[in-house]
Amino acid sequence: MSKSLQVAVIGAGVAGLASARELKREGHRVVVYEKSDQLGGTWVYDPRVESDPLGLDPNREIVHGSLYSSLCTNLPRQLMGFSDYPFEIKKNGEIRTFPSHEEVLQFLNEFARDFGLVELIRFNTEVVRVQRVDSRNDLWMVKSTMSGLIQEETFDAVVVCNGHHTQPRIANIPGIEKWPGKQIHSHNYRVPEPFQDQVVVVIGDSASAHDISGEIAKVAKEVHLSSRSPGVKVSNYDNVGQHSKIECVFDNGEVAFEDGSSVRADIIFHCTGYKFNFPFLETNGIVSVDDNRVGPLYKHVFPPKLAPSLSFVGIPYWVLVFHMMEFQARWVARVLSGKVLLPSEKEMLTDIEKHYQRMEEVGKPKHHTHSLHSDEFEYLDWLAAETGEAKVDEGLKKKYRTIYKVLAKFLADRGRLNFKELVVETGVFEK
Repeated sequence: MSKSLQVAVIGAGVAGLASARELKREGHRVVVYEKSDQLGGTWVYDPRVESDPLGLDPNREIVHGSLYSSLCTNLPRQLMGFSDYPFEIKKNGEIRTFPSHEEVLQFLNEFARDFGLVELIRFNTEVVRVQRVDSRNDLWMVKSTMSGLIQEETFDAVVVCNGHHTQPRIANIPGIEKWPGKQIHSHNYRVPEPFQDQVVVVIGDSASAHDISGEIAKVAKEVHLSSRSPGVKVSNYDNVGQHSKIECVFDNGEVAFEDGSSVRADIIFHCTGYKFNFPFLETNGIVSVDDNRVGPLYKHVFPPKLAPSLSFVGIPYWVLVFHMMEFQARWVARVLSGKVLLPSEKEMLTDIEKHYQRMEEVGKPKHHTHSLHSDEFEYLDWLAAETGEAKVDEGLKKKYRTIYKVLAKFLADRGRLNFKELVVETGVFEK
């Protein structure tokens, strides 16, 4: 007979919603804590920016969202639905291949409505502490605050789904302490107007760096993109230059690059990613974050010493994210109900060590511990097998692989082609 547990879910973004649905399906009693006034997590656009544009000041008011106003997805909508709930939002009677952030949020609201999840969410309720009631049992105390009122509740299990696009990672730049210009992280970028007539150095080679460079180039005097791949042209704007990594900066405003070039800049723009951060979670050091490695986690989900009563959904990246969160959530829900058994603590720790060893053997850095690039479908199919569900549809796998082929073509052509137009031209993503 399956168990029905009282389970707390931290966050009502994609991971939290997927977890709530799967836990509810398994008959668990679910409370979802959401500190904002609406669901959607990272897909909620917030025009506010933080008082510290780098996000380093611990006393700043933290803005959860990192969306900029014009953002559209960089994955086709066909790769962003759940296995039984495709992304079919229509705008002006048209289903777009690359939807806007508003459309993604609408999709998530419809998902929550259709599966009766909204009534499980406590909005405007921030979790400030999660810790075990006693080391001799698996009960957890969740301390939360709403409108100044503090509440403590006990749960059989906690699923952490607070996302990882809020705490910025900042590039380490020699001489930055004396550099006189302004700095900003992409977490605090919303619109291009503040960059009017400025000389901007953008650090990064991710999708956000490419998108934002092109957007601010429309108003900036010059944009200089500093990345590990300076030979890859990513913009057709004449005022966008490309450089290698920053070597150092000087107190006269100069930014020097490793390729020997330099510019006098007004702003350094960090598109350098985010840190995993769980400020509310107290595990006495059992779970830690070291160079963006959250661990130890069995299959990126369960800390062996605290499993199964503590789990994390949504940590891996470079994967079919919505499917991954759904599959992880289903695994967690069925482990908690007793339908699926975990290996012993020793066996899980051994598996984790083997994973770390394989990373070292292939030269994969620690901060990419949770990147599933090239192993994404092996991981998803493993999760599906654990729960006895069907593997990822082969057609969906083909679509995902097409994205990488298009990306390779886009980069090989040094940016003269439009990435999203190339994706549409493949015909794989026809409506």
